[in-house]
Amino acid sequence: MTSLFASKQLPKDYDVLAPDGSEVRLLAAAQRGSMAHFKLNPGEVSKPVAHRTVEEVWYILGGQGRMWRKLAGQEEVTQLRPGISLTIPVGTAFQFSCDGTSPLEAVAVTMPPWPGPHEAYEVKGKW
Repeated sequence: MTSLFASKQLPKDYDVLAPDGSEVRLLAAAQRGSMAHFKLNPGEVSKPVAHRTVEEVWYILGGQGRMWRKLAGQEEVTQLRPGISLTIPVGTAFQFSCDGTSPLEAVAVTMPPWPGPHEAYEVKGKW
């Protein structure tokens, strides 16, 4: 019998590199969404990407950095630090950086669940 519940410990090592270049540790997933832990090391800048069909909600756990987002003529750069949450709507161009001396770490929920590496496509970025 398959369990109705999902539980998963944060892995020590990353599962995969995201299309943007950040380290991804897969967490629990459900039918309508999935969760992952993202890590970007000090001095690194992600590749600029956008998503074809998913939206995300991020929560910053540690580190310092910036997130650039652009969609439908609106553009902004958000300072990232522990406690900040933000959204990445479908089709948003985004890029983030780790500006501090410790890794930038975030947990994100993807809705619907992440379908695979074909989901993200490269865009012209801020940095």
